[in-house]
Order: sequence, then C-alpha cells, then structure tokens
Amino acid sequence: MPKTKFKPVLHLFFFFIWVSIPCFSRPVITYPPQTSLLFSTDAVSILSFKSKADLDNKLLYALNERFDYCQWRGVKCAQGRVVRYILQNAALRGVFPANSLSKLDQLRVLSLRNNSLSGPIPDLSSLYNLKSLFLGRNNFSGTFPPSILSLHRITSLDLSYNELAGPIPANLTALERLNVLRLEWNRFDGPVPALNQSFLLIFNVSGNNLTGKIPVTPTLSKFNTTAFSLNPDLCGEIINKACASRAPFFGSPSASGPLGQSAEAQSGGGGGVMVLSPPSSPKKSHRRTGVVLGFTIGIALILFSVLLALAVVKKQRVDSKGTKPTTIASPEVTNSNAGNSRTHIGEPPERKTMMPEIQRLKKSGNLVFVGGEVEGYSLEQLMRASAELLGRGTMATTYKAVVDRQLILTVKRLDAGRTAVTGGEAFEQHMEAVGGLVHPNLVPLRAYFQAKGERLVIYDYQPNGSVFNLVHGSRSTRAKPLHWTSCLKIAEDVAQGLAYIHQASRLVHGNLKSTNVLLGTDFEACLTDYCLAVLADSSSTEDPDSLAYKAPEIRKSNRKLTPKSDVYAFGVFLLELLTGKHPSQHPVLVPHDLLEWVRTIREDDVGEYRRLGMLTEVASVCSLTSPEQRPAMWQALKMIQEIKESAMMEDRASYGHS
Repeated sequence: MPKTKFKPVLHLFFFFIWVSIPCFSRPVITYPPQTSLLFSTDAVSILSFKSKADLDNKLLYALNERFDYCQWRGVKCAQGRVVRYILQNAALRGVFPANSLSKLDQLRVLSLRNNSLSGPIPDLSSLYNLKSLFLGRNNFSGTFPPSILSLHRITSLDLSYNELAGPIPANLTALERLNVLRLEWNRFDGPVPALNQSFLLIFNVSGNNLTGKIPVTPTLSKFNTTAFSLNPDLCGEIINKACASRAPFFGSPSASGPLGQSAEAQSGGGGGVMVLSPPSSPKKSHRRTGVVLGFTIGIALILFSVLLALAVVKKQRVDSKGTKPTTIASPEVTNSNAGNSRTHIGEPPERKTMMPEIQRLKKSGNLVFVGGEVEGYSLEQLMRASAELLGRGTMATTYKAVVDRQLILTVKRLDAGRTAVTGGEAFEQHMEAVGGLVHPNLVPLRAYFQAKGERLVIYDYQPNGSVFNLVHGSRSTRAKPLHWTSCLKIAEDVAQGLAYIHQASRLVHGNLKSTNVLLGTDFEACLTDYCLAVLADSSSTEDPDSLAYKAPEIRKSNRKLTPKSDVYAFGVFLLELLTGKHPSQHPVLVPHDLLEWVRTIREDDVGEYRRLGMLTEVASVCSLTSPEQRPAMWQALKMIQEIKESAMMEDRASYGHS
C-alpha cells in the first residue's frame, strides 16, 4: 500500500528533474554562433544599400553561401566582418539609403568617390570605427552631415565636388585626428572654422561661398591661398587680402535718427526717458538735406568711375591674352571632366574660365598635384627638405624627404636617359591617369614634376619597409620563410591592388617585385612604382633582380606589357613569399615537383600541407609559360580569397569541437 502511494510522487519528482535539467546544464545546449548573425547582418546591409544606390545594376551581388559577401566587389572582410567598402568609379546611380551601410559597425574605410549618388548623406554616427570617408565627386545635397562630427576616429574626410550647402560646423575642430579635409567645390557659406588639428596635412575649401576673415591658427596658416581660392568674400592675413570696413556710407548706427532722436532715445536707454533735440529751422534742414544729397551723388559718381576703370583694365588684360589659354587648357578640361562627368549647374562663369588657367600656370615648372590633391607644399619647400637615400634602381633613385620637419614623403628621381623616350606631354597625361588610381593597396601618388629633363614622382612615405626586407631579412640575419597565414594576407593585398589597376584602367603595373611592395601603417601590403615601367626604354639594360619576375613573352621579344605579364610576376612573387628564396633561385619544375620543393624548404606542420598546397597551386598556375593559360588577376584574387575562407571555416569548426 505505501508503494502505491509514493509511486506517483516519485514519477512526478523524476519528471520535474528531467524538465529542470536544461536550466542547470546550459553548456550542453548548442546555440548557433552569435557571430553568424553578425555576418548575415553585414550582407543584408550591403544589399540594402545596393537596392537604392545601384539603380542600373552595376554590382552583380549574389548571396548563395554564408560568406559570399566577402568576395563581392569592393568588400574586404576581417574575421568575417566588413572592414572596407570601396566602390569608387563604380558608375553607381541612386541615393545613399538610411539604415544601410550605417550598420557596418566594424567598417574602417568607406569610399563611394566619383559616382552619381544624390540626395542627403544619411546618419553615419553608428560607424564609430570609421577612419576614412570618401564621398567626393557625387551629387550629394543638403547640409554638412552632423553625424560625421561624432566619428572621433576619422582621419580622412572628403566631401568635395558635391552640392552641399550651409555653414561648415565650427565644432569640426573636435575631430582631432583629421589629416585630410577636402570640402572644395560645394556651396558652403559662412565663416571658415578655426581649425586647430595639428595633424591636418591636406585641406581645401576652395570654390564655395565662404565669407569673412580667415582665422589665423597655426593649422590654417600652413596652407597657401590655393586652399581658400574662389571664395570672393573671404579675407584676412592668410590670403593677403584686407578685410573691407563694414561701416555704412550714411554714418554709424550711433548717428541721429530720422526724428533727431539721440542714440539713447533709439535704444530705449536713459531709464526709458526720450530726450529730443531742439527742432532745427526749415532753412537749416533744407541746407543739411542738400549737403547729404550732394555728398551721396558725389560718392556714387566716384565709385562708378573707379569700377568702370577697373572693368576697362581687366578687359584689356583679357584681350591681350587672347583665346590662347582656352585652347592650351582644353585637354586638361577634358581630363578633369572625365573624373567627374557631372557639371555644377549654377556655378559662376568666372570659376569655369579660371580653372584651366590655374591648372596651366601650375604646370609651368612647378609641382603638379594629381587626383584632385590640394597643393600642400611647394617645389621650393621640397628642394629644401632634408633627404635620405633609400635606394637606387635602373629606372629611379628613391629618397625619403622631410618637408618642414613634419611631412614625410617618398621622392623618386627618374633616370633621364631611360625615360627620355617619353615626351613631356605624354608624361603629363600618363601621370594624370596614374594619379587617378586610388586604392588601399596602392601607395598614394601625390604629385610629379618635370622641367629640363628632370622628372620627380612623389608618393606617401610608408614607414614599415618592404616585403623584400620582411622575407629576406638583413644581410646579417637569415630569415625563415613567413608563416603561411602571413603569406596569405600579403598575397591577398597585392592581388587586390593588381586587380584594381587592371579593372579600373587600361594600365598595368609592369614592375612587380618584392622591393616594390611596401608595408603601410597597419602592415597592409601596398604596391608602389605602379604603371611607371611603360615610361622607360625597354631596350636598355634590365635590372638582374627584376628579370626573374618578367614573363617569358616579355623577356624574349620585348613585347608590350600586359595584365597577363603582371599575373606572371604575381605567381613568382607568391613563390618568393612561400619559400623565402629570391626568384633568381627558383628552379623550373612541374607543378607536383614544385609543391614538394616548397614543402622541403618550409617547416610547417603536416596539418598545414593542404593549405600550403593550395597556395602553391595558385603560384604555379599564375606563372605558366603561356599567357593564355594564366588566369586573370581577379580570378587569382578569387582563388586566394576562397583559400582564406576555407581556412577560416575549418578553424571555426575545429574550435567548436575542441
């Protein structure tokens, strides 16, 4: 009988324990990784942007697999999160929709430069990791985006060549890390903010409607008049233009009012008591009125005469110059319009006629700044800079130049004999085209100079040396081959840069080698010396170190450089990364033997052999003898990204089972 009483109770007790187990054993339950939700959010954000910004369907995005978006055009990921989104020159048309890219909270670089996007710039305050924002050369309208003022990590901001209006915010000074600020050719009005960012190196507010005295701050004083030009109502010491007096012709505000009231009476002063001056006689009043009218008419006649004289002098100057500036500058106008197909409706005609003249004067023996860069230093400053020899090549000698003890540049002095085959005008046109290439994996080209056989090319300075030094070490040390993950990252960066050159232009690098791959501030691999090889005489003596990177079809017959010759050099470069051996020491082997040779040189774990084999296969197929059998650079990039994604998924899977 007791058993029959307690049996139901025991059943109920065990049932309660069974139901309660999940509450006390949470680690046993497997939830989907939280990061996977973030990955899908990034993809959805990009697709949301595309739906409104790509009305002509230029971006062929498809999401079939979990991480497909990391291979989409313009997207670069780190650990599955989008960190760079670069779609400059992508022929986008539409608007920048709100609540789209603003959800990419790991984004570091956003570039939508040189498209046809219109409407206001949305709230970007949630992009708290953003360092570089390039929205120039679009049709954005509205006021200066207030949300940008909360992006305290931002270092580069470009809103130039848009239709933005209103004042430039005074609290722009809160962005203390700014080193690039470009707001030229908008419709901003009001005063110039008293910027005091000590790191600001590039600054331009020209071509707006700014007014008033330019604040004399240590930061703004560094820039010359070009940065403030074509703002007729700006004045001050920095641009050597006196600020005109604002006093009215008919006396100061403290003068007597129309009824003879004193200033105190007009302002309600004196405890509210209105004090009237004694009434004047009618004769005196008429005389006073006549004097005022005579004085006014006299001043008006004088002003009219002065303005008429100025107009005549200006017309004579223009007539003496004739129409020659227009014909000389016409190719430059064509080039500048190619960068921005949109014309500014409502621009004053004086601005349109002055710009070609300004560009022409810049080219008469001065530095020519490319890619829309503002003139941050002069040729004289560059010549006075302290210089340190970095290296000599067959085509150029490279120096590190420190301008005014703060701005560090890389200056390449091209060999006059080797580049003499390229004429002056062809050199200018080529450098303008190269200057239009902007990508995170290209060392930025800032300016060039040529006069009397002397040619200089100026780049940003990269502080962390070259991949050659990283792979081969110094003469006193014998460096081991890099870890395969380092090889993968450098290979992806270089492939990104090459693929961009091939897709964004008809140019080729032409001189890829480990000494021409530099490491940036974040140790990203950046290409330098790109697109300069075509300027040199190919029949002259070749650098032995460069010869091993040359494709067979180029070595044998001096044929024209092609994208496929860049692919060959990339394959050789990838083998150099994997083995630590200079290309002159690479044996000629079939693919299977090549993999064995790579494995014998390296000391990787057996578990890494498969990944190492995939990278070696990419190097092998890129360096095939026949150019027709080599992949295009974008295909090689896709292979590398697939290897990277496969490795990441394997690592996550192994981590989940450990």
